[in-house]
Amino acid sequence: MALSREQLAQRVAQEIKDGYYVNLGIGIPTLVANYIPEGMEVMLQSENGLLGMGQFPTEDEIDADLINAGKQTVTMVKGAALFDSAESFAMIRGGHVDLTVLGAFEVDTQGNIASYMIPGKLIKGMGGAMDLVAGADNIIVTMTHASKQGESKLLTQCSLPLTGKGCIKKVLTDLAFIEIKEGRFHLLERAPGVSVEEIIKLTAGELVVPEHVPEMRFD
Repeated sequence: MALSREQLAQRVAQEIKDGYYVNLGIGIPTLVANYIPEGMEVMLQSENGLLGMGQFPTEDEIDADLINAGKQTVTMVKGAALFDSAESFAMIRGGHVDLTVLGAFEVDTQGNIASYMIPGKLIKGMGGAMDLVAGADNIIVTMTHASKQGESKLLTQCSLPLTGKGCIKKVLTDLAFIEIKEGRFHLLERAPGVSVEEIIKLTAGELVVPEHVPEMRFD
């Protein structure tokens, strides 16, 4: 069974280590804030000028002036800091973020990512994605494995305008956790109840499948 948005966020949270500074992109990545293990000290950064994002607020915690890059209201953890977006991007471009989590339209076997526009469709702007993929070494892309039309988003070569080249090493989809190396996709884990055959069928780029592919765990 394909992973829900919440399960995608839970699985990403398992990749976060104590002491990490983490940038969460718009969409599914923002949900990761709700699944940071208790007792782990992690500082979540938002490109609009917040270091130390907490979980999404309850109704009585909402502060309309406190938002993330996706314009959603958020909370702050103890020790959080607010600053302008120029300072925020200096952190990103300077390589001071330990992990970046962002969405994508397409990823290919060369580690290229297309995430900011579809030709012919209105876009509000490219946002900070280009800075994030250029400034971070450790990036996890979260997305659906295929489009609503059943077309693979894991390709031999991206068909959409690129956000970054050769920068993506790991992709978490609603079907699988995949590593990109040596010009191929390598299957690491599969979603509970999803068969290897289904993942192969929906992966357009070359996929290396080990003899045993474990299911993801959500203990």
